[in-house]
Amino acid sequence: MNQPRPTIAIILPAYNEGLTIGPTIESFWRIIPSAEIIVINNNSSDATEKVAQDTMNTLGAHGRVINEKRQGKGNAIRRAFSEIEADIYVMADADLTYPADKVGELIQPIINGEADMVVGDRLSEGHYARENKRRFHGFGNYLVKGLINCLFGSRLNDIMSGYRAFNRKFIKNYPVLVEGFQLETDVTLHALDKRFRILEIPIPYKDRPAGSFSKLNTFRDGARVIFTIAQILRYYRPMAFFGTLALIFAVAGIIAAMPVFIDWIAHRYIYHVPLAVLAAALEIVAVMSLGVGLILDSITHQHRMNAERRLLDD
Repeated sequence: MNQPRPTIAIILPAYNEGLTIGPTIESFWRIIPSAEIIVINNNSSDATEKVAQDTMNTLGAHGRVINEKRQGKGNAIRRAFSEIEADIYVMADADLTYPADKVGELIQPIINGEADMVVGDRLSEGHYARENKRRFHGFGNYLVKGLINCLFGSRLNDIMSGYRAFNRKFIKNYPVLVEGFQLETDVTLHALDKRFRILEIPIPYKDRPAGSFSKLNTFRDGARVIFTIAQILRYYRPMAFFGTLALIFAVAGIIAAMPVFIDWIAHRYIYHVPLAVLAAALEIVAVMSLGVGLILDSITHQHRMNAERRLLDD
């Protein structure tokens, strides 16, 4: 008995992509004409919405445009995941940087039940390094990748790729809590933390065509990378985060207390009273940070147990 073909949704978040949204829709439609193509128009001020709708009408493609007023890629994807029902979800950018002809390779492991999330890996074959004109972005990619692989014992190559395929179980158990371009990092962390199966497929990558401009800002998004690293430690490894803070405060307290110790050893009297107070306060904060880390680590473990039960019940 033949099993029904899985339904596929291709999700294209778009902000001022009037130049590239049409060719992007057409490229995916030609590869998988049966897929539902969803464009999430995220407050575009150009003709993105009209071009997307006209392209789908001309092609006879099955799909629609959803307008999401809350700015940010995370908000756009959250809207898509909450409204769209499918067996397989494909997420890609609307700027022609990701190859539509690789979508079959991304979804096949999902169909075969070999993975819960398949990532289009831009980095392992050097395509991103050759095409990317923003060197700080490449540095940020490697920095976050190194930290995540170290913390989770993983060997992922491309943490921030925006070209991914997911099965339904993953999507319906992934709470989208970020609003902007931290989405790719967040979805990877969720997959690792909840022990979903991840597979990476090498893909070519090309920079945006002439006349199309990136919405990323090197220094603003560099600050976000640093903030993301801190959040990774805080939310997913609270003992490491607060334990490090405790160590810093403890060492600072000892340094502040050195003149106090010298006073007592040499004179049996404390002359540096303010330093004694500061040292005591720093050591108290160190102990409190360690306690917070232990409590949050236990809570995080309980959350993982609850998530595992939910997945087993699905």
